[in-house]
Amino acid sequence: MARSEATQPRKKSRRWRSMVLSLIVILAGAMIAPLGGYLYVGIAGAQEEEAAGGWQGESNPRSEYWRQVRESNEGVTTASGPEAGVLMQDGGQNWRQLRNGPIAGIGGWFLPIVLLLIGAFFLIVGRNKVEKPLSGARLQRWTLAERTLHWITAGLFILLAITGLSLLFGRAVLIPLMGPEGFAAWAGAAKLLHNLGGPFFAVCIALIIIAWIRHNIPNRTDLDWFKAGGGMTGKHASAGRMNGGEKLWFWFIATVGTAVCVSGLVLDFPNIFVERGTMQWANVIHAILAIGWIGLFFGHAYIGTLGTEGALEGMTTGTVSAEWAEQHHDLWYREVKNQGGGADAPATGSAEQQRPSTS
Repeated sequence: MARSEATQPRKKSRRWRSMVLSLIVILAGAMIAPLGGYLYVGIAGAQEEEAAGGWQGESNPRSEYWRQVRESNEGVTTASGPEAGVLMQDGGQNWRQLRNGPIAGIGGWFLPIVLLLIGAFFLIVGRNKVEKPLSGARLQRWTLAERTLHWITAGLFILLAITGLSLLFGRAVLIPLMGPEGFAAWAGAAKLLHNLGGPFFAVCIALIIIAWIRHNIPNRTDLDWFKAGGGMTGKHASAGRMNGGEKLWFWFIATVGTAVCVSGLVLDFPNIFVERGTMQWANVIHAILAIGWIGLFFGHAYIGTLGTEGALEGMTTGTVSAEWAEQHHDLWYREVKNQGGGADAPATGSAEQQRPSTS
């Protein structure tokens, strides 16, 4: 009995060694098997090249034909229009490699990293809460027309972001989840929604720029706001109707956002912009800037919702608490109060004084 008990640990040890060895063999086989496939392809390709005379200094006819195709030489065709006589434009291959390589690869990592950084920031810093007790007094921050424009623009942005990312990353991400047939159906719908929503989104961006540009002129107060870390480091940051971060977001939309819209319109109307080189550059610019815009939108959405207490109320109800206004936009709060918009009424301030910010 004692001998049997003594042999139990040795048996368990042998079983564990066998399991570990088996796992190593499986992992090694999983890594070596693909290499065997590459080796077979390499040998087969070498044999084929040798049979074609490649090792005797003769060119491969198929390779030579492909080189000629990629030279973008013009030929004869029954089609009409610019570049109609070119069988294949060499720039198209370069565009495809750029789109499916660095743009899709770096962009695929950029957005998750942004979300992780926002999550880490929230865990470390926490929510920016209203410091004073709420008295019930409120100031009008957004008019109904401005809130409507904001939410229509935001809704279109989310729609375009989802459909655009689906078209860019769908083959790698969605086909394994939805299958080829499911992704094909969604890709067709996504392309249609993206193309139809794009022009309406461009109009909304133009209206936002026209409506709020005069309230987003940079000044010295904005520099002080940035030096104070926007009030997120514990140091008070004075701000007027628009703080430095909101102005920066506005000018990003006015510049980069406009470039995204213009490049999207180029892609949306190929009958007008028929040059393939123009379309390829528009696609590259559109994808790179749109991915950056989506990443910054994550930060904008975080600050306006979870990151700052009371900020979302201004966009949903049109009003903010007097304490929130005094804490985040103290110069605007004093201006409204001094000009007869005292913070002792449910909603105060004249139409000019109640102009909202882009937060």
